[in-house]
Amino acid sequence: MLTVETRQAVHPSHAKTMDTAALRQNFLASDMFREGEIRLIYTHYDRFVIGAAVPAGGSLVLDQVAETKTATFLERREMGIVNVGETGTVSAGGETWTLERGDVLYLGMGAGAVTFAGQGRFYITSCPAHHTYPNKLITLGESKEMKTGSVETSNKRKINQFIHPLVMQSCQLVLGYTQLEDGSVWNTIPSHVHDRRMEAYLYFGMDEKSRVLHLMGEPQETRHLFIGNEEGAISPPWSIHSGAGIGSYTFIWAMAGDNVDYTDMDFIQPEDLR
Repeated sequence: MLTVETRQAVHPSHAKTMDTAALRQNFLASDMFREGEIRLIYTHYDRFVIGAAVPAGGSLVLDQVAETKTATFLERREMGIVNVGETGTVSAGGETWTLERGDVLYLGMGAGAVTFAGQGRFYITSCPAHHTYPNKLITLGESKEMKTGSVETSNKRKINQFIHPLVMQSCQLVLGYTQLEDGSVWNTIPSHVHDRRMEAYLYFGMDEKSRVLHLMGEPQETRHLFIGNEEGAISPPWSIHSGAGIGSYTFIWAMAGDNVDYTDMDFIQPEDLR
């Protein structure tokens, strides 16, 4: 079963007028992980798509998606898939890959129909592409690891870059995930914006009652979302994206736009936030 929800782009002046319900309706990505279903959110930020496939021991096929008006979903797109569940497989173009928890699979433009199987809980990201790059499975050990933050500022964390120029080639898609170390709560501090690229977050590895306070909005007009396990946030180019969690958590960041430069960001120091 395939379900696709379309999200329109929101102007920052409109976002200023939104109450909590409207903010959540437009920027919170929830209820994506349903057993036996593929559920996608098609955003009008760089035509980025996020979603999930949960085969629950069976198999699910992602092929044609009416919203793209193409013969197959990947006809003019690339895709990044992260397994946040148990062992599962993904098949495309006559190849099959086994993904353990935390593994990332890149599928290039034109890869064809995609089959998800096994006990995996597959987080899906996709954006338009202009060139076909090879399909590639990247394990945690093959990712580029960097450590940043400090205990003193409660943001000591490990960043693993997967779909990234230091690891492999893609058209627009950049993806990795960040894990907070014990005792740290703040991610992506100092905060930043990058007007040339949108970004999407998925928070996972949380217990049922934990939440992340996800900060968004313009630096002088901040807003927030409380986000649970396996929920995400759609971050427009004009919005900051920082958060603080109750308990341990990991978040997947994925983005698309004019470039694939991970360091292309305009920092906003905490004293300048409102």
